[in-house]
Amino acid sequence: MKFAAVLNRDGGTLRTTDLDDFSARIHAALEEAGHSVSIEIVSGSEIADAIDKAAAKRVDVVMVGGGDGTVSTAAAKLKGKKKALAILPAGTMNLFARSLQIPQTLDGAVKAFATGEIRAVDVATANGIPFVHQFSVGMHAKLVHLREQKNFASRLGKIRASLHAAWETIHNPTALDVKLSIGEAEILTKATSIGVTNNLFGEGHLPYTDQPDGGTLGVYITIAQQKGELVRLLTKMARGKWRDNDQIEIHEAQSVRLEVRSSKRYKRVIDGELSELEKVTDFKIHPGALNVLVPQRVEAKKAA
Repeated sequence: MKFAAVLNRDGGTLRTTDLDDFSARIHAALEEAGHSVSIEIVSGSEIADAIDKAAAKRVDVVMVGGGDGTVSTAAAKLKGKKKALAILPAGTMNLFARSLQIPQTLDGAVKAFATGEIRAVDVATANGIPFVHQFSVGMHAKLVHLREQKNFASRLGKIRASLHAAWETIHNPTALDVKLSIGEAEILTKATSIGVTNNLFGEGHLPYTDQPDGGTLGVYITIAQQKGELVRLLTKMARGKWRDNDQIEIHEAQSVRLEVRSSKRYKRVIDGELSELEKVTDFKIHPGALNVLVPQRVEAKKAA
């Protein structure tokens, strides 16, 4: 296969990686397996244009390295195209990469891609904006907003900033007055957090799906408001206890509408990126809309 790789030197763990040395290792691993690869190293401000250029080349796979924003940008560019996306796990949590069972080290991922296979997975959209992991408002959006006001220069620093922001959010949670249309049902509620996900989260691990081709939106409505309830909620979430959590209502559907029923201005987070929330947001699931390169499945290896 022909690869075009784009590395965001400002994104995630790549900020502290020797990218010339890593590029040499990419060349060695892929070319030894019979593939060809071109690599471009760019700044964060150049990433969208660089991915556009890579996607326009006569290649089979566009490989991207960076944080969640870089991965989401690449997925949006490749949605509905034949070219496959290969994700180098350079973010803080790498949740979409985890759902695709991609090894969580850069070199491990490249090695897996050398013998990988292409698979079609789902993409969700919010008012037409593609996302591969989660759209959220309320507590998570406030947490991200508070975290971005803090200074951190490393992955560990980001985790510490997130913990401090979470503690501040618990002490002063947002109350959202909204109407949700989930399939044929309508829900009027005041919630502290609402998340719409690209397929339902799996149980017993970090918040990512075990079925990236499940063909459904997950809807998570947090009704907890008291500090003690919120602490218990976050503890269970950290352990992947979604179903066993009476402070969260869980729904699934192919389409969802979120309407804000107050004049307040809120933020939203789409795949880790903070922006202004619109009064009405329509969500849709797009089954099999994104081709991804994933590690060869065990069944396929045995058959070979």
